[in-house]
Amino acid sequence: MPGKRHHRGREWTAVALLLAASPLWADARRRVPSFGIDVEVVSLSLAVSDPRGQRVTDVSEQEVAVYEDGVPQQITVFARQRWPITLAVLIDASSSMQNKLPFAQAAALRLLRTLSPEDKALVAQFSQRLTVLQDFTSDQAALAAAVGSIAVNGNTALHTALYVALKELAAQKRDGELARQALVVLTDGEDTASALTEEQVLELARGAGVNVYAIGIRDAARSETALAEQVPRYFMTALAREAGGRAFFPTALEELESLYEGIAEELRTLYGVAYASTNSRRDGRFRQIVIRSLRPSLLLRHRKGYYAPRARLAQAE
Repeated sequence: MPGKRHHRGREWTAVALLLAASPLWADARRRVPSFGIDVEVVSLSLAVSDPRGQRVTDVSEQEVAVYEDGVPQQITVFARQRWPITLAVLIDASSSMQNKLPFAQAAALRLLRTLSPEDKALVAQFSQRLTVLQDFTSDQAALAAAVGSIAVNGNTALHTALYVALKELAAQKRDGELARQALVVLTDGEDTASALTEEQVLELARGAGVNVYAIGIRDAARSETALAEQVPRYFMTALAREAGGRAFFPTALEELESLYEGIAEELRTLYGVAYASTNSRRDGRFRQIVIRSLRPSLLLRHRKGYYAPRARLAQAE
């Protein structure tokens, strides 16, 4: 699919997207060392900060230890250099976003402008359905035009938008590819239009290998009780935690640009970690990943695990 092709207004319902999802780009990428066909190679992004929340960029491979289901794993790749980024930017376009949209658009543009030519991004809006305004591309003009074309209307299908976007990002990754995948979603309210549940989205996020950054805009004029009902804080926090990202709940629209700028900076400074799992069972079960710092006082964030592949059924003769 050509990078500069602009599919303005193409509406993908959840069912259509899940059936039609396919890789949208295929550039050459850095790859992990070769292993046997039965070895599961796991790659993930690692954010490291100090107790004050400042990013730490001088960690060495010898200062971290990786465990899968409690079993130590040998790190095969520990990269501090920048990996290519595949990014999906989702913006709530429900009716309640009318006055907030200009701030959200400006912040999204700030994030997208930080991407380099080897990165690719998708821009989508969601209300009752997810509408992809620009497929994955590195064309900054096309991305900016897509952000500028967002128009508000209708209710909020947050769960559907997240589920479909995670599926689409997962479809981009090739086996053994070392690339960062991230999803940045902004909303100002609870889901009011999805058939999918929070748990279905969380289950998908646990195994997708996509860093999720969730931004829930709160109305500071409302009471604390109303705030809790306005934005799905527990869900968005759990989603970001499972996926190795972060959740933010600003009360001032002016905060959005700095939040998006912080996300962009984190994507540029994440460590890339890969290991060959010692567990050769192809049972489809969830495997928990823990990365521990051997240097005191460092805080680590990464996805919490992945689902093992399932063995293929033997073909009947």
